[in-house]
Amino acid sequence: MKAVVFDWAGTMVDYGCFAPLAVFLQVFKKRGIELTAAEAREPMGMLKRDHIQALCKMERVAALWQERYGRLPNEADVDELYADFEPMLMETLHEYATPVPGAIELVGRLREQGIKIGSTTGYTRDMMNVVAASAKQQGYEPDALVTPSEVPAGRPFPWMCYQNAILLDVFPMNEIVKVGDTTSDMKEGRNAGMWTVGVLKGGSELGLSLEEVKNMPQEELDKRLAIATERLMAAGAHYVVAEIGCLDEVLKNIEMLHAEGERP
Repeated sequence: MKAVVFDWAGTMVDYGCFAPLAVFLQVFKKRGIELTAAEAREPMGMLKRDHIQALCKMERVAALWQERYGRLPNEADVDELYADFEPMLMETLHEYATPVPGAIELVGRLREQGIKIGSTTGYTRDMMNVVAASAKQQGYEPDALVTPSEVPAGRPFPWMCYQNAILLDVFPMNEIVKVGDTTSDMKEGRNAGMWTVGVLKGGSELGLSLEEVKNMPQEELDKRLAIATERLMAAGAHYVVAEIGCLDEVLKNIEMLHAEGERP
């Protein structure tokens, strides 16, 4: 493999992907709509306006909106929700850029092998300017960063991955691995023709803080890990790893398959 393209929040920084969660809940609550955390996380990884649009299309959410306002949510409502969402998120983003355990060490090992480091995100460029600057101060800086702001559309479309390939000067796409924590990450990687790997601990699909992971009874944690694994595999993951620091072994497996002529 020549390159790995990582997601940001929930994969390399912001353990549990908590930065956007509270804001999604708040902007809908302001309009009298009580989202559950599971609903708010469902479209995670998408461009944030697309995420809000997806929330508005959920059957339960749309029904609540109809009950309260006498109609279904429309594009103007999505615009208003997003207009509230962006400044609220920007206020706290810098607090959610801490690299997850094992991430910086993994990048060091990959670079020692000559593997380039790319990245995609559901955040806009303005948002990522905040996150990337804070992450850099804490030791994480990929070789390339592409946001939905620079391409025609975000996930699940493959355009950010293609732009990473251009910036990293890497081809073909089947010699690049996409790593992320959401179903939209998996779809993005598969749509781009890349080997695609899901991450569980620290990710949005699991949705737990580091302390919750450490303190949860093993039986309950295993159940949640199994559910998250099933969702990521159903969305197209070739492999799922327990945590980001376990990626090395999967890369070895991928390289063996690749050498035998298998392609994603």
